[in-house]
Amino acid sequence: MELKEKLRKLCESYGVSGEEGETAQVAAEMLREYTNDVVIDDCHNVIANVYDAGENAPRVMLDAHLDEIGMVVTYITDDGFLKVAPCGGLDMRLLLAQEVVVHGREKITGIIGSKPPHLTAEDERKKVPKIDDISIDTGYSKGQLEAIVSLGDRVTLKGEFVELKNGRVSSKSLDDRACIASILHGLELLKGKKLGCSLTVVFSSQEEVGGTGAAVATYKVNPDAAIVVDVSFAHTVDADEKKCGKMGKGPMIGIAPSLNRGMGDEMIALSKEKGYPYQIEVIQGRTTGTNADEVTITRGGVRTEVVSVPLRYMHTPVEVVELSDVEAVGALIADYLLSHDWSERGK
Repeated sequence: MELKEKLRKLCESYGVSGEEGETAQVAAEMLREYTNDVVIDDCHNVIANVYDAGENAPRVMLDAHLDEIGMVVTYITDDGFLKVAPCGGLDMRLLLAQEVVVHGREKITGIIGSKPPHLTAEDERKKVPKIDDISIDTGYSKGQLEAIVSLGDRVTLKGEFVELKNGRVSSKSLDDRACIASILHGLELLKGKKLGCSLTVVFSSQEEVGGTGAAVATYKVNPDAAIVVDVSFAHTVDADEKKCGKMGKGPMIGIAPSLNRGMGDEMIALSKEKGYPYQIEVIQGRTTGTNADEVTITRGGVRTEVVSVPLRYMHTPVEVVELSDVEAVGALIADYLLSHDWSERGK
């Protein structure tokens, strides 16, 4: 299966935070191309030991998260509308008039209601709706809904996988399924190669609600070093260019107080040596907003670097990435694992 089709299959799977089981099964099956040592733990983390370099070799962990943002059903009104709360970082500006999928005992299509502009006061039009203002209309009565939907069931925004021009694709949940695809591409490039480190891949759960899955998985794996792969902001005409990367310009290599500067510098030097496109992302503040925040402080601490795929329209059902960037991230990771001197654990 080529990279684009792997990404399509990942994006089309269902995996809101806390209910990543379906996506975990899809990702685990893809990992079985590279190892038989694949497990899905009780938190829906997929953990795969891909390469064993021997008892005394350092272990490196690659991480990308499985989960996608969504909503959770909190109430069914007497009129048959569903009330919801966020499950992850929803952008409330997007929700009105969106088509959604309610994941109850069976999947139900719903519509988030929107008051006609003819009935909306001028001051209302200037306000971003609150989550309590959101109601999902499925067409069912309260009794019919109660037979299918339970409180706590998840809801996803409907976003189809669409191919755009110039090697770009759009879909829901490219954050972070594009990064799963990057790691899989890196594993493809490593096939048959000898590494100086043991390698474990983790596709982790619950990143969008705080990184619980990555914390659990890192404790189990106990790596000496980790590379966290996530998405970051690709420039759009309405965004500050200084705070964004650019699509088609390669991996965004992270620099932050909590990240290992030596790993980042080595990736930059490697990119220059190989002639790879790359971008430097200076992450401001004490945290990165990725699983690196959990990985770095697990057990006695793990030296960690973040490499990101540039992505437009984050946390929407129409996220966009360029496939060349997805591949370039995987290639950088593979080359780093092959070229780094793993004989010194702290290096």
